[in-house]
Amino acid sequence: MPTRPAPSSDGAPTARDQSSFFAVGGWAAWVTMLVLPVLGAATVWLARDLAATRFRLDVTRLGYENDRGMLDEMRRQAAATGDSLHRVRAASTAEVAEGKAPYLVVSIADNRLWYKLGEEVLFSTRVATGTGKNLEQSAGGKQWKFDTPRGRLTVVRKDVDPEWVPPDWHYIEAAAKKGLKPYHLVKGKTLPAGGGAVVAVSGENVVTRYPDGREVPFEVREGKEIRVGSLLVIPPYETNQRRYVGTLGSNRLYLGDGYGIHGTDAPTSIGRAASHGCVRLRNEDAELLYRIVPLGTPVYIY
Repeated sequence: MPTRPAPSSDGAPTARDQSSFFAVGGWAAWVTMLVLPVLGAATVWLARDLAATRFRLDVTRLGYENDRGMLDEMRRQAAATGDSLHRVRAASTAEVAEGKAPYLVVSIADNRLWYKLGEEVLFSTRVATGTGKNLEQSAGGKQWKFDTPRGRLTVVRKDVDPEWVPPDWHYIEAAAKKGLKPYHLVKGKTLPAGGGAVVAVSGENVVTRYPDGREVPFEVREGKEIRVGSLLVIPPYETNQRRYVGTLGSNRLYLGDGYGIHGTDAPTSIGRAASHGCVRLRNEDAELLYRIVPLGTPVYIY
């Protein structure tokens, strides 16, 4: 009569035991152990994809269901856009997709801004956006188009009492409206102003220099540029006369490339296509957004 193999002295399974284990389901166990990690990774990927999908639906629900093509274009532009807060931006995008971080949406067609967290609207107000008009310096000269940029931007800086440094187009446009000729004032040169006086750059100011040596700096603001006869003077960038206080209101969320969400000294423009590309708010709304919108917040403009 054959004898049964004795179990090993340390209690470990014998070769026959192991063979029996695989025969009755051990191979299935090995396959399960190999497949489970793959399924887990796939589950994580699907969860992230679903979160991103929910985010896209959240944005769509803001009121542009009939403008999905523009949303797709906005996404394509966003993919090609970079900024100095790349890491913050990437992190905030992931949190927005998961409904953990707020974001801003601006509708150019509606001249309206929404501040949202997931599907919840935290704040909404009317704004002014770009006119879409063109300005040409002269025949064959520079051209500007005053559009609010569409796509995905980021709040890269927050300013209190921001100063506006007008680009050249501001003076070109102002001169055209007043029937004047723009004139670039250069440091070290003078412009005759009549009666022996001249307009010149002195230190950080553009001044009227009188024959007795007195120098009186010009006071400027938007709509009150320096005029000498038929000329509208364009001050050098490094001068105080190239900085306007109050034009951008009390606060600004800077988006880079010269664009921002800011207050205004022209509140009647709100609700219309009236800006040169920035998003204008009433000053009280700009102050509120300054307090509640974190640095790195995504801004979707369509």
